[in-house]
Amino acid sequence: MNLVKSMKTRVVTIIILSLILGLSQITLAEAIAYHPPPLKQIHQGTDPGNVTCTEGLELVLKFSNGNPACLKPDSVSKLIERGWAIHILPDYTTENNNSEIFTLGEHSVEAMEVNYFQNSNGYLAKPAADGEFPAVIMIHEWWGLNENIHDMAEKLASHGYIVFAVDLYDGQVATTSDEARELRSSFEEQYWIENMNVATKYLQEQYSPEKIGSIGWCFGGQQSLNLALNNEDMDATAIYYGRLVTEPETLSSIDWPILGIFAELDQGIPPEQVNEFESALNEVGITNDIHIYPGVDHAFANPSGERYAPEATMDAWQKTIEFFEENLK
Repeated sequence: MNLVKSMKTRVVTIIILSLILGLSQITLAEAIAYHPPPLKQIHQGTDPGNVTCTEGLELVLKFSNGNPACLKPDSVSKLIERGWAIHILPDYTTENNNSEIFTLGEHSVEAMEVNYFQNSNGYLAKPAADGEFPAVIMIHEWWGLNENIHDMAEKLASHGYIVFAVDLYDGQVATTSDEARELRSSFEEQYWIENMNVATKYLQEQYSPEKIGSIGWCFGGQQSLNLALNNEDMDATAIYYGRLVTEPETLSSIDWPILGIFAELDQGIPPEQVNEFESALNEVGITNDIHIYPGVDHAFANPSGERYAPEATMDAWQKTIEFFEENLK
């Protein structure tokens, strides 16, 4: 009798455990937001700009064909660094939110377009008053030389700089991620380096500034570092969440200070890589000021983007103004 009772108890226990485990599996499955592969979503009618990834994966674009891909976060930075993938960002908007964040300096500004390299027309902004001013090469995001960059050039110029916003896309401007990817993939890296070097030479010949710096965002941040690695006439380099070089030997050619602005949530340029970059700069004795802003993502300082973070942007811009004041004036 006791044996039968014991067996019944075991059977009941097994049934209860099975139910609990079954419920746990259902709960776990429901807790993870699953989405079909990106191409399947597109084939089912989802707009490419609205593709979503299963929870825990990061959405990027394949550089080769522009197709979206969902990757594990620890793979994103490696594949972006290798050029296999690029960030996918919300489409550009014309909304201007930067009047209160990027405050004007004491100088009134005049601006004009300048043809300086093949089909490239740069945007030159400078103080209207006569005088000698340091110069800054400004490099656009992957959207191209748009109105937002024009506005940024004028705002920086008002602080007493000759700002030359270069055009690395031969006058073409994108408003969607797909257009931006196509533009970026249409040019060779060497073309951009030559373009920026010619812009630097233009400033030297036309205005003879004692010092020249550079600044860029995203794609432009990467090119700001590229310029530093390929032009010994620089005196200060500012990088906003641009793709990095972390080999000390390569960075050792730089002989001036670097300001780095980065985002904690950036999967393409994660804090670990930024820390490696900072360590490499320290190893070869390059003065640097590196900041990782908590709770913000890649492109947080673009007032025309959906990831815009005003407080972090205001602080980063103040650090940028102080950086150039200290190293160019």
